[in-house]
Amino acid sequence: MTNWNLIGHEWAVDMLKQHLIRGATRHAYLFSGPPGLGRRTLALRFAQALNCPQPIAPGEPCGTCRDCRQIEAAQHPDLSIVQAESEGGTLKVEWVREVRRSLALKPYQAKYRVALFLRFQEANDSASNALLKTLEEAPAHAVLMLTADAPEQLLPTIVSRCETLRLRPLKVEVLERGLESRGLESSEARLLAHVSGGRPGYALRLADDPALLEARQARLDDLLRLLSASRVEKFAYAEKLARDKETMRQALLVWLSYWRDVLLRASGASAPLANIDRQAEIEALSGQLDLNRARQQAQNLEVSIERLEHNVNPRLLAEVLLLDLPHV
Repeated sequence: MTNWNLIGHEWAVDMLKQHLIRGATRHAYLFSGPPGLGRRTLALRFAQALNCPQPIAPGEPCGTCRDCRQIEAAQHPDLSIVQAESEGGTLKVEWVREVRRSLALKPYQAKYRVALFLRFQEANDSASNALLKTLEEAPAHAVLMLTADAPEQLLPTIVSRCETLRLRPLKVEVLERGLESRGLESSEARLLAHVSGGRPGYALRLADDPALLEARQARLDDLLRLLSASRVEKFAYAEKLARDKETMRQALLVWLSYWRDVLLRASGASAPLANIDRQAEIEALSGQLDLNRARQQAQNLEVSIERLEHNVNPRLLAEVLLLDLPHV
């Protein structure tokens, strides 16, 4: 598998390969960066490279043996994956303790037991302390992997015990070429590279599930309608939006990407737009708003997303956000 069949992050793959080739595998790794970069996929590829019994070259898993296939499907007996029940949820201490007990056992069929803790910034204090204890007592046959948006969200004592790989979005052109190499039409590859903001994991999810793109279009259409809606219409929409917290969070993230594009154009920046298929309306809107108003909308959404994750009343949050929209 060239570059472990990943789009981008070549430096990270090369670094992990070298650890394997030199016999210098660390007992813990932290893959950090924004969601959708492919952190989980990189961790699973590394788990394959650690445990593939018939690598095609040093550090190159075959991808087809039983171990590789089970790891790819997250169903390997020596692989534990721990995460909060939903994004923005809480990763609980009992799950970490359960993994710690399993790591104490010898591997069932592979060389290493691998524990993958996804979005560990969602761990509560007790879970963080339990993981720290696990890191301190990890046996030689165990490799722990964590993903997080940023190392600064975790306890410094946890970060100091991990080999940290800071992943970053790819250039849009690089991701576009990578998507085309997977068989996507150039127009689709271009759109997904922009919409994903250079995040290959998110782009591939969009490619695999057309319903995600359809939901995005619907949310952007809703936003445009709300700009000229009455107060009554905004209150009605806020009630509907707040019925499901996760649906609301996804809508706010889409709206945030849109207002960031408006802000880019209002400021005269030449950075690529995320919503490239909405370029004409974004440029028109940026001409109707001054820079401060565009910036305020982006900031309102950032604050709202953060407050939503801290269990502020969703309906009240939605009402305040929608009433503060510019009327154009």
